[in-house]
Amino acid sequence: MDKIKSFEELTTLKEKYKAKIGNRTTENANKNMKRSILVCGGTGCHASKSLDVISTLKNEIKNAGIENEVDVISTGCFGFCEKGPIVKVVPDNVFYVEVTAEKAKLIVYEHIAKNIVVDELLYNEPNTKNKISKQTDIPFYKKQKRIALRNCGLINPEDITEYIAMNGYEALGRVLTQMTPDSVIDEIKKSGLRGRGGGGFPTGIKWEMTKKSQSDTKFIICNADEGDPGAFMDRSILEGDPNSVLEAMAIAGYCIGANKGYIYIRAEYPLAINRLRIAIKQAYDLGLLGDNILGSSFSFHIDLKYGAGAFICGEETALINSIEGGRGEPTVKPPFPSQIGLWKKPTNINNVETLANIAPIILNGSQWFSSIGTEKSKGTKVFALAGKINNVGLVEVPMGITLREIIYDLGGGIRGGKKFKAVQTGGPSGGCIPADHLDIPIDYESLTEIGSMMGSGGMIVMDEDNCMVNIAKFYLQFSVDESCGRCTACRIGNKRLLEILENITNGKGTMEHLEGLKDLSYVIKDSSLCGLGQTSPNPVISTMKFFWDEYVSHVKDKHCPAGVCTALLKYSIDPKKCIGCTACTKVCPTKAISGEVKKAHVINKEKCINCGACSSTCKFSSITKQ
Repeated sequence: MDKIKSFEELTTLKEKYKAKIGNRTTENANKNMKRSILVCGGTGCHASKSLDVISTLKNEIKNAGIENEVDVISTGCFGFCEKGPIVKVVPDNVFYVEVTAEKAKLIVYEHIAKNIVVDELLYNEPNTKNKISKQTDIPFYKKQKRIALRNCGLINPEDITEYIAMNGYEALGRVLTQMTPDSVIDEIKKSGLRGRGGGGFPTGIKWEMTKKSQSDTKFIICNADEGDPGAFMDRSILEGDPNSVLEAMAIAGYCIGANKGYIYIRAEYPLAINRLRIAIKQAYDLGLLGDNILGSSFSFHIDLKYGAGAFICGEETALINSIEGGRGEPTVKPPFPSQIGLWKKPTNINNVETLANIAPIILNGSQWFSSIGTEKSKGTKVFALAGKINNVGLVEVPMGITLREIIYDLGGGIRGGKKFKAVQTGGPSGGCIPADHLDIPIDYESLTEIGSMMGSGGMIVMDEDNCMVNIAKFYLQFSVDESCGRCTACRIGNKRLLEILENITNGKGTMEHLEGLKDLSYVIKDSSLCGLGQTSPNPVISTMKFFWDEYVSHVKDKHCPAGVCTALLKYSIDPKKCIGCTACTKVCPTKAISGEVKKAHVINKEKCINCGACSSTCKFSSITKQ
């Protein structure tokens, strides 16, 4: 590729590339255009064998001799992970779900060759039983507004020309030719964009602080160290639209006076890394990264730095230490990285999703962005829906939408018709929100008020079968494992919290333990060095606040209401239901079950280790646990 030497040349090429990809985003696209078959190429769909689907489509198209009539494009994540692999045919605007390699043949020989929609691959709406062919008509997508995810599922992330066709690098061109650093920062400030990595600090103010710091060298860092359990927002953006992050980093560099950027990404995200490498190389080849970008005097270079999977390195000062080759430990703030950061130079750090919002704000204006969301929480937020929910996947919704809308309208409700119990937002740093607060608006302030937080966007849904004491223990175990150990409050305090929770779930808890949990949690919050330690007790505090009765039941009654904590379980056999088939006696590892054939059996409580093997084996529901 020849380097693009000016903004005008970029604009000309955009029109050329637009003709290449067609009108993929328009509902009423020209039906005479060449067809494209878009196939989800994210990590989740790769795991569901979407690569086999792509290979089958290409082979069958070749066998049918229609290569000139249709292209097969591997895209990023469509978001609807529960129904992957996803295949979308454009400009027909037909959306297929759960496509296998064998079923993919039907798309070629029915849809492509005969113009017959393959009904069996359409989304089947559970309530109405209607088949839905349009993506935008599927409930999962109806309330979404995709800004950060705007190109995911639409373009080939390994082809920079497709990004340019979708107005890619136009924002950078405008900034370099029509705007000053101060005017760009002012636009970002007026937009109300706040950091999407957890803290919610205003992005424009962070840029302004770094710009005002005096130094001959400054740096931009993209924090792609996404480590919350169940979170995959940033990774999906990098897999589906890596150039959106590169462009935003260059814009940020222009604003603060930096010529060098680093993307700090986990080495365990190979697909995201590979696509970033491709995007960076193509951007350099076209002159959109490197020296004298678009014929200007501005130069900007980007390198990748790989993290080893330490959760603490999501904290910005620990991340900086890791890039420098040191141990991933946080440092005391102030000074902030915007003052003294990477190699003691002023450094601006934003996470992936924050950066993915920058170009749309420049192109559409701060007023457009600030009109979305709430008074103090502008724009949209990407959430990773996981847990006991029907529609596991990635959603991007306007700030201010309620939890109920996300869980029931987009998420399709609780799996198996079970009763909703709680949702954990903010990962290990967040809190568990009960059914009483399902109508709370999703924004920074509202979540904080009830003891949770926005975090990076993980949203784990729990049902009636989850034990909230055990959930608190799970998240605390994660924080203990991931603590860097530098400060006593986090290193020792969280271990003591975990020990108390283990005593409670093992039937050894006392009411004094519950008081100790509360007191120690607040000590850790007040005295830990960094955000990980300061927020690690949140799951304990929130579950004690909203599910106090469960804690008391574990302690006073030695009973786990959800039947999860093994040490507190009591198995028994209903003599009216037991037919004496002996199946349970054969699987019991401690020989705790006795009885004659065709007669009711009994469980020896002293020998029983509560493993549950008998209950799982019984076909007559005669074994119950309490």
